[in-house]
Amino acid sequence: MERLKILIVDDEKEIADLVEIYLSNEGYEVLKAYNAKDAINLLDTNDVQLIILDIMMPGMDGLEACRTIRKTRNIPIIMLSAKSEDMDKILGLSNGADDYLTKPFNPLELAARVKSQLRRFLYLNPQGTGIKDKGQLCIDGLVIDPESHTVVLYENEVSLTPIEFEILYLLAVNRGRVFGAEEIFEKVWKEQYFESNNTVMVHIRKIREKIEDDPRRPKYIKTVWGVGYKIEK
Repeated sequence: MERLKILIVDDEKEIADLVEIYLSNEGYEVLKAYNAKDAINLLDTNDVQLIILDIMMPGMDGLEACRTIRKTRNIPIIMLSAKSEDMDKILGLSNGADDYLTKPFNPLELAARVKSQLRRFLYLNPQGTGIKDKGQLCIDGLVIDPESHTVVLYENEVSLTPIEFEILYLLAVNRGRVFGAEEIFEKVWKEQYFESNNTVMVHIRKIREKIEDDPRRPKYIKTVWGVGYKIEK
């Protein structure tokens, strides 16, 4: 069976080499780039399933690279950064990343996050062993297709990241039910939720920006203040 391909983008060669060792031991095929321009060129010529992307790079930084990649690809992106402040994490997630890990990091934790993201991505991807024959969900002009992992709004396809898709699908398939941020996080990320974690809020905001005419007055994803989020019946 063809191995899953992961692209590591980091201008620190020692870090890229270290991550390559751990991921290769897990059975992944690893590509490396030391700047964003070379990374984008590699994506044009290789079928990559996940990207590990450093933020602080000369020339085009990781945030700009992430925005550029998101214009054409929905594959998982894990960002690496020496910055650990909440706003830096929010900025990374707001620019299209699916996960964020601060340096220095434990390579075993990174490998575990890679596995988690790939599991989620392949589960929702029609080429994987994921959701089959569950049918489309249609909500007032919004069509969510779990088999093809696509979202169409009034006949225009909406580009969502794998995490954004899973959050939207979770709310859509449970219409009328309110999900708290903690429950959404634990169901989608499959990790323990920590207090002051803004990750869910950031992703909800990004989804609204993509599917709502006026994100401040959402039609689809409603906020139940003090409780959580829902899509009404």
